[in-house]
Amino acid sequence: MRANAIGAGLAGLALRLFFVLKLPVSDSGDAPFYIELAWNWLKNGVYGAAVEGRLVPLDSRVPGYPAFLAAIFSIAGKSSRAVMLAQVFVDVATCFVIALIAARLAPEPSRRRVAIAALWLAALCPFTANYTAVVLTETLVIFLTALAILLLLEGEARESDAVSSVTAMRGLSPWLLGGIVVGFGALVRPETPLLLAAIGLVLLTQWRRAADWKKLFRAGALLAVGFLLPLLPWAARNWRSLHEVQLLTPRYLQMPDDFSPRGFDAWTATWLWKFGDVYRTLWQLNSGEISIDSMPPAAFDTPEERRRVEAMLNLYNYTLTLSHEQDDAFGELARERTARHPLRTYVTIPLLRSLVMWFTPRVELLPNSSPLHPVASEWEDDRGDFLFTLGMALVNAGYVALAMAGAWFIRGRSGVAFLILFLVIRTLFIAGFIETPEPRYVLECFPAIVALGAQAFGRGQRQLSSNGSG
Repeated sequence: MRANAIGAGLAGLALRLFFVLKLPVSDSGDAPFYIELAWNWLKNGVYGAAVEGRLVPLDSRVPGYPAFLAAIFSIAGKSSRAVMLAQVFVDVATCFVIALIAARLAPEPSRRRVAIAALWLAALCPFTANYTAVVLTETLVIFLTALAILLLLEGEARESDAVSSVTAMRGLSPWLLGGIVVGFGALVRPETPLLLAAIGLVLLTQWRRAADWKKLFRAGALLAVGFLLPLLPWAARNWRSLHEVQLLTPRYLQMPDDFSPRGFDAWTATWLWKFGDVYRTLWQLNSGEISIDSMPPAAFDTPEERRRVEAMLNLYNYTLTLSHEQDDAFGELARERTARHPLRTYVTIPLLRSLVMWFTPRVELLPNSSPLHPVASEWEDDRGDFLFTLGMALVNAGYVALAMAGAWFIRGRSGVAFLILFLVIRTLFIAGFIETPEPRYVLECFPAIVALGAQAFGRGQRQLSSNGSG
């Protein structure tokens, strides 16, 4: 087992170093803003950014990832490469945490085999490895998510069979430690507390009888206290610097003196589910022209509605700035569309977004990518890139299929319901409440996906053990 573990660790390290050294992405998405926040915090003592030439404190991003960057910058200077190399080691550590999660889920006869399978699946996962080569929150929050899952599983197991195999400091409850890790995770990505929603539902179901309410109250109190402990300094800073009560971040992450285009967002929520449409609409807003011809037919219910949108976009394209009046007009259109087809807004579009996020090829950071539609023209234009993208889509589907099979094989075991609930709750939250259905938003689910998928590799050993004992 030791040789297998060392081999998987080295393979995972090599894969991540390949991405960092050969395919780094230094300026993707929010990366420049995170770097600015970290540098201003480190050099000027202000967690904020320049607004109209003046450095002002902000709360539009939680401080966990900028703190991680600032710690690295204090040693290596303002180096994105140093951040990526640090993320390589964080992600390799995550692989070993995932192996422990898989072992905790598995029956005793197959734990060693399942742990090794999980370690290799995690080490060779190209999707999480790829994100070590970009200055974004994914690598750090995936590690914290995996660690929180492990501790919460330990809490559930300790209550059921009084066995503690993970918590070295037996004086500390895994509920308290799990809450603390979720709190730190929330300081990196504010949706991390969805883990607590999942474990909370499991505990409410298990301990619904009055005889168990004492255990339920104790676990809930420890989780809540642990969760709040890391957040209190951030909340105190927001009260002192911004005179507001803010534990995480505002719902809309606007800069001072900006307004959030809630009407426009509500309108796109009635039809937008393809990731490509995000580039053409939401990410163009207030920076570039938005063409009516780039929108799918589903964006309009009638020709008259299309003319209304075209007229509003013509006004916007003249200034490249969405006014309050234009945003209100899009909001009114969103209400009309939702009133006509509420199931489309609240069921169909979130479901399609969920499928896109889960089954995308995940090549958005890679140079050799290609759309898969239309198949004939993409095949003719660049067969190499088309085959690469198709291969990544199949690998992604393979991980999801393994997770489904593994969950079925160990159905009924402690911890399985928690992981499945977490996957469902997080997917529904991202698909229903986040404006941009980016594939990276479900990467935080991969510790659960890999740990469940590894269970499929222990099935044969469990059958042999069962036959032998019979």
